[in-house]
Amino acid sequence: MYALALADRGFDDVLFKVDVEPSGEAFNELSLEGNTGRPRNPMINAGAITIHSLVGKPDSTPEERFERMMSGLSAFAGRRLEVDEAVYTSEMDHAYRNIAIAYMRRSYDIVQENLIAVVEGYTKQCALLVSARDLAVMAVTLANQGLNPVTGEQVVPPEVIRQVVTVMSTCGMYDSAGDWATQVGIPAKSGVAGGLIGVLPGQVGLATFSPRLDAHGNSVRGIALFERISEDMDLHLMEMPPVSQAVVRSNRVTGGIRVVELQGDIRFAGAERLIHEIVSTVAEEPSVAIDVSRVHSLNPVAYRMLRGVIRRLSLNGYTAYLIDPEDVVPNPDPGGGGHVTVVRSLNEIPV
Repeated sequence: MYALALADRGFDDVLFKVDVEPSGEAFNELSLEGNTGRPRNPMINAGAITIHSLVGKPDSTPEERFERMMSGLSAFAGRRLEVDEAVYTSEMDHAYRNIAIAYMRRSYDIVQENLIAVVEGYTKQCALLVSARDLAVMAVTLANQGLNPVTGEQVVPPEVIRQVVTVMSTCGMYDSAGDWATQVGIPAKSGVAGGLIGVLPGQVGLATFSPRLDAHGNSVRGIALFERISEDMDLHLMEMPPVSQAVVRSNRVTGGIRVVELQGDIRFAGAERLIHEIVSTVAEEPSVAIDVSRVHSLNPVAYRMLRGVIRRLSLNGYTAYLIDPEDVVPNPDPGGGGHVTVVRSLNEIPV
């Protein structure tokens, strides 16, 4: 729902109503910012109720907001979801605390819509019938920059996903977020029904379901399984391979040509490693080829740094080649008087 609100209203409007700081308190506490009355984050009840009111257009009716919620979460799951009406009715019969939280939001003008309608919509949201598979598809959609790999639908923009997963990493496990970050190291969100999802962008989306909860409202067996998976599969967020091993596949001389072969997804640190490799090894060979055949993507910073090192080679008298059969580099012209020859394979470079 946080992702849908960000996509519908924009970052500034959502942040004006809901903060992104860990609360350090239980999920059902008020947890307000002192001077504004904003909920501390969107992962606790106070924040989640407010977020529900921000889904859809500002003038949406409760029915339109409900349909936006249903269509959005269904798009994340890859199938049309349904509300468990019996659970919804039961929860509304005892929703006094959430109604009180909503009224507290109104006293600060944080929630301005019909409060009962907002709590009813939020309760229906919480009563959606989902399976562990649905949760896993939702998680992998978050891990895949908002693109559902099952349906191929771009549910929300990638920039929204970065914000959501960041807040998950600091606030998603309620008042146990610090322990989770150190022990498991996977951005996650738990629910008091026993569901738990974890997201590592570009790697994996995980989900478990087991109803028994600990004192923080998190699934006991879900936590145990995530701890095991994180350890066994080296999925901790801070468990990264050395940059030299991750980016530079080889650095060799072939037929008098210095060939630096790259691989994977290249960002700032990887591009810095490329520059170091070239500066420290290029000396005798008059021609240098940078091979990006095995590169999946370059972010904007890496792209600029790659063009910069090619320009430097060219201006220093080297003949620069870029082996790019898949057009990974959209505009290889280094500019500034530099020159590069783009080829499809090493065999196209004259010896």
